[in-house]
Amino acid sequence: MTDGLFDVPGQAAGESDGRGRVEFRGAGDSVPLAVRMRPASLEEVVGQQHLLGPGSPLRRLVEGSGAASVLLYGPPGTGKTTLASLISQATGRRFEALSALSAGVKEVRAVIDLARRRLTVGEQTVLFIDEVHRFSKTQQDALLAAVENRIVLLVGATTENPSFSVVSPLLSRSLVLQLQSLTDADIRQVLQRAIDDPRGFGGEYTVTEAALDHIVRIAGGDARRALTALEASAESSLDGNVDVDLVEASVDKAAVRYDRAGDQHYDVVSAFIKSIRGSDVDAALHYLARMMSAGEDPRFIARRLVISASEDIGMADPTALQSAVAAAQVVQLIGMPEAQLTLTHATIHLATSPKSGAVPAALGAAMSDISAGKAGLVPPHLRDGHYAGAAKLGNAQGYRYPHDDPDGVLAQQYPPDDLVGRDYYTPTDHGNEREIGPRVQKLRRIVRGK
Repeated sequence: MTDGLFDVPGQAAGESDGRGRVEFRGAGDSVPLAVRMRPASLEEVVGQQHLLGPGSPLRRLVEGSGAASVLLYGPPGTGKTTLASLISQATGRRFEALSALSAGVKEVRAVIDLARRRLTVGEQTVLFIDEVHRFSKTQQDALLAAVENRIVLLVGATTENPSFSVVSPLLSRSLVLQLQSLTDADIRQVLQRAIDDPRGFGGEYTVTEAALDHIVRIAGGDARRALTALEASAESSLDGNVDVDLVEASVDKAAVRYDRAGDQHYDVVSAFIKSIRGSDVDAALHYLARMMSAGEDPRFIARRLVISASEDIGMADPTALQSAVAAAQVVQLIGMPEAQLTLTHATIHLATSPKSGAVPAALGAAMSDISAGKAGLVPPHLRDGHYAGAAKLGNAQGYRYPHDDPDGVLAQQYPPDDLVGRDYYTPTDHGNEREIGPRVQKLRRIVRGK
């Protein structure tokens, strides 16, 4: 039932004892370096010290004294699969693994039935589900009774926030533990161990400091990616030496921490908008490039820019909205990749524009009054007069036409009676609003007859 998650290429490569432990016999180079270097004990785990402290829930699980199911949430290459295997080893339970990419309700129920039969002879089962967020609601619901009755100890791995992707009943029955990306020092330790350890290269290769630095940089906190890059570089070496040029020739590009379907999607776009709001043009460009490199829908990016133009800039720079709308139109007219330049153009314009939150504040204040019931009747002189009998009702009588005044503005009541004198729009002294502010005050005095 392992679905290949813990299998190694070729039957001769390794044999499992059925409890999550895999022994590599005669595997040679056929087993990927990242698999060979998977930690065999808690002492070999690198990083995640915030979860592995003395007495912590995860340490108790790994040491075999915990009984709660757990959801391990974090970026790729941070040790989720490793920890699941260690939990199985420590508890002495049978180990079963499913991938949500290929397993369905039938496979889930088959494992649960097997676990139930094992219980009759005193054997317990750890069920590891990789990418559990990809399970449908029905598939997740199929796990509930087994988890609640402890027929299986569930260990779910996910790169997405379980709060968004896991059903509430299953979430409430599990510990949610967030793994963090490995630090550069962590990745370097993983690489050095692979270079020196007999399970890895056993000192057969010499890797320069510059090459190690480059691998650490492109790994992006992902140990699996780092080991894969090291292995690809070593395989390309003709003399046992690995330098930075060899690494660059062997590895395409750094990982992009982004998932269009998950919470990383929302995290990155949130950081993008907040960087624009904070006037950090360089950070905004970083997140823009990150989205575009990951293949984000350019229409989504354009929509966010249009919203930001009014939400964060508004009248401080009225041309920002024009740039954002123009970018959205260019996306529609010419598409990608050419529209990348236009999105960059708009991002730079918005990030470097003076900022004002006066537009959303004005709307919020007006909406608050409406919610509080402060609607009131439209003043009679402002009501529609284009129908028979309007005049008899007093509608549109006494209305003063502003264009008849030389200044184009005159004293007249516009809001309902209860809202006369209520100010919603408060211009800042940023950018264009520095000039708008005094004008708004002057207009209010004239209109209100003060």
